[in-house]
Amino acid sequence: MTKRISRRAFLGGTAALMVATPALANAPTRSLRPVPRGEARLAVAQTPPEELIARAKLNGQVSYCLSDADTGKIIEQYAPNVGLPPASVAKAITAAYALEVLGPEHRFRTRLLGSGPVQEGVLKGNLILAGGADPTLNTDGLYALSEGLKAAGIHTVEGDFQVYGGALPMVPVIDISQPDHVGYNPAVSGLNLNFNRVHFEWRREDSDYAVTMEARSSQHRPGVHFAKMQVIERSMPVYTYKDSGAADEWTVARGALGKGGARWLPVRKPELYAGEVFQTFARAQGIALRAPKVIAELPEAAAELAGQDSGPLSDILRDMLKFSTNLTAEVVGLAATTARSGKPVSVRASAETMSAWANAAFETDGIVLVDHSGLGDTSRVESPDMVALLVAVRERLGLLPLLKEIPMRDANRKVLKSHPATVRAKTGTLNFVSGLAGYVDTTDGKALAFAIFAADTDRRDGLEKAERERPPGAASWNARAKILQQQLIDRWYVLHAS
Repeated sequence: MTKRISRRAFLGGTAALMVATPALANAPTRSLRPVPRGEARLAVAQTPPEELIARAKLNGQVSYCLSDADTGKIIEQYAPNVGLPPASVAKAITAAYALEVLGPEHRFRTRLLGSGPVQEGVLKGNLILAGGADPTLNTDGLYALSEGLKAAGIHTVEGDFQVYGGALPMVPVIDISQPDHVGYNPAVSGLNLNFNRVHFEWRREDSDYAVTMEARSSQHRPGVHFAKMQVIERSMPVYTYKDSGAADEWTVARGALGKGGARWLPVRKPELYAGEVFQTFARAQGIALRAPKVIAELPEAAAELAGQDSGPLSDILRDMLKFSTNLTAEVVGLAATTARSGKPVSVRASAETMSAWANAAFETDGIVLVDHSGLGDTSRVESPDMVALLVAVRERLGLLPLLKEIPMRDANRKVLKSHPATVRAKTGTLNFVSGLAGYVDTTDGKALAFAIFAADTDRRDGLEKAERERPPGAASWNARAKILQQQLIDRWYVLHAS
């Protein structure tokens, strides 16, 4: 029987030897061509990567890998066997997984179902708002569905109004270690609305505050009651959250409010959220519905009365990679696992399935994810494995055009408009964690694939939960990490792409 040599074993015997060669890690032994890139750029190119890393003063670990994007041959790497948190770079893995399993033209459908016959505009049964795992469903979309119900001739519903999110497992939060109030850590369900965020706004009126909780969108802003806010006379903590069963109950410290402001808060009851908003819109269409009830299973005989499809998956993923929306990443990752092997019991279980898929598909063993968005800081990815994935999916799955263009900047973070490199990549940022992975294309058609990970995990692990939104020193640390990324790319371009 022939034994396949894994990419990891091959790297250990060949490319790993290359990184130990002084001529690779240090300045070239011959002079660089005098092309017009500026003295500062040439100086960076001739600086050993160890020195660039030391100058960044990240006080943690750094790992990177650079490969020829066409052949997969590793050109340069540093600490290749160190697995680090990928942060939102994980979304590029999730995008590849979803494209492979669901396909770029896949659409998610949200439906209105009737569990009984319709007679002269009267539904003789229950009306069901059934989520189809659309991560982009918003308030405007629910309004369009209410119009669809009216267009179907329905004016009365005799039964209950039910909401169903069971197409995916219900997950109260993506990452339990995050502060309660951050909008990027919402619940996940098969029925999601406005990325499962509710808009909290406050304004001072004499000695008190007027507060609103709304399902705000570009065209509509209905108020909601499932999420409640109370202003409390205290200075800290700024927010508290309690699940009362029927509602998300929030309090906010009066001393933190000032004259007025607004922010998005996470939703923990997405089915009730969508149900309440749809009930409001149905009322506007002249259709009175009872208060929404969450159901765990769909009746077999239910018939579709109206529906709405999302855009194609490729568009959803492009926006996910551009805006780094955690809810979208978790939903499409869970949907892909559900289509591939059945509904998982949790985000972590699905992420394990996705990791196993990636390691098998790309002959790696260093991709170990706990979620699909990168929000969990216990995920680990080794840079050569990330690059192996990027090389494999660049053409086959069409990942390259979905990634956003990353402008090249100087040491002062000023955009270099004349830089000859075109970089398309996915960024990843947590406090004291930074990543960047993608492709560098040159003016003469040469393409490179790269991954850069940096993390001070000890400093991050020392943070209290309440500190994780904006801890001292995190902004400057992440700025230095981004400068290092730009310096490495600039160095690679001069040495290996020109």
